[in-house]
Amino acid sequence: MTDFQINLTIVVFAAVILCIAFDLLDMVVAALLGVSTLIAFGILDGSDLMPIVHTAGGPLSLLFGGMVVARVIGKTGIFERIGDVFLRASGGSGKRLLLLIVAMVAPICAVLPNATAVILVAPVIVNVCRALKVDFVGPLIITAIVSNAAGMLTLVGDPATFLVGSAIGLSFPDYLRQVSLGGLLAVLAVVPLLPLLLPKVWAARVSLPEARPPAPLERPGFLILSLLVLALMVALFMIGEYLPTRIVPPQVAIIGAALALLLVYGVRIEPVGEVIRDVDWKTILFLGAIFTLVQAFIKTELLQGLSIQVYQWFGAELMPVAFVLLAGIGVLSSLLANIPVVAAALVMVTGYLVAAGAAPEIALAPGFVNWPSATLPVFVAMMFGGTLGGNATLIGAAANVVAVGICAANGQRVSFAEFLRIGLPIAALQLSVGALYVWALASILGQ
Repeated sequence: MTDFQINLTIVVFAAVILCIAFDLLDMVVAALLGVSTLIAFGILDGSDLMPIVHTAGGPLSLLFGGMVVARVIGKTGIFERIGDVFLRASGGSGKRLLLLIVAMVAPICAVLPNATAVILVAPVIVNVCRALKVDFVGPLIITAIVSNAAGMLTLVGDPATFLVGSAIGLSFPDYLRQVSLGGLLAVLAVVPLLPLLLPKVWAARVSLPEARPPAPLERPGFLILSLLVLALMVALFMIGEYLPTRIVPPQVAIIGAALALLLVYGVRIEPVGEVIRDVDWKTILFLGAIFTLVQAFIKTELLQGLSIQVYQWFGAELMPVAFVLLAGIGVLSSLLANIPVVAAALVMVTGYLVAAGAAPEIALAPGFVNWPSATLPVFVAMMFGGTLGGNATLIGAAANVVAVGICAANGQRVSFAEFLRIGLPIAALQLSVGALYVWALASILGQ
């Protein structure tokens, strides 16, 4: 690659990010224009297709499969029934409302894409807030933040987490044993800040009207079968890699989507095309374009050069590198899409670990997963930074953008500063919890 092509790649990458950050262009248009420019100047060509598919295929498959399954479950009417239960469980208390949001959103987002989960539960939360006569903006922001943090509960809860976990060969059960507790602590870190950040909602108290008998479900059989598809998908997430055919999480997501669509077709509840149409293709296309831009950036070899620089700064001391990664990726993920940030950081970290002698040179080859246990805290730090850093701002994660859009659709515009007021303290506390967890993990591993 010539100096001109390297400089052009950097300029295009920066221009795309700035256009998105300052809302100068639609994010998909900006990303596709960037990709088109790099293709036109010969920076990207056919040889880049396989590396892009290797990196992006897993996260995008998880998103697609989760979106389809969530869309089918949403059609069962179960969330309307949950709304009635949710309101009664709140007892007219804003404090209970906020605590119930944490309790409801976290398990959902452990197995479904966070942005999709926010779309499903947001109508429930808005209606309950109106019944309690409180502003729904704060609770919806908390919903997005909890959904992002809950992405660390399982290997498949967030695409950035899966990207790191799959890169080091971490199985679903291994993740549950070694990382999930950190995700749980990140979720719980939200709770003590709720009365400080949302004092009016926390103190709200109203008398609820008499409960009415719930409306019967129109298709209980459809609901049962939909939940069985979800249960099967979760079970395969946990044991699929131990089956003789070794079914990895992205493949499980595709199987779940296929079964959900078969169910829709079989019961004739709606055309399959409508389910496919409602998938958030804009987000999937955007992430695919960003992965393509990252591949071009990798070709500049600037990240490989940064690997050597990190080694010169820190030598073979892995813990300082882990903490710097956690903070640095956390900051970048609050301003940029976390998945490409993590994808780029993986290239740099791999090069550093090889330079530091913590991993063999074969680790630079695609598909290497036999990482020494001493390197695990470094990768877990990347997960914390990539998954939790986006909680600080309204552009830091897809779930944040979705929550803000739902607020606007319901007549409440959320400013950057308003989201920052709630998101920044929570993100700072969660990243601090993450740093402590990384330190404890390193201690357990004897580093």
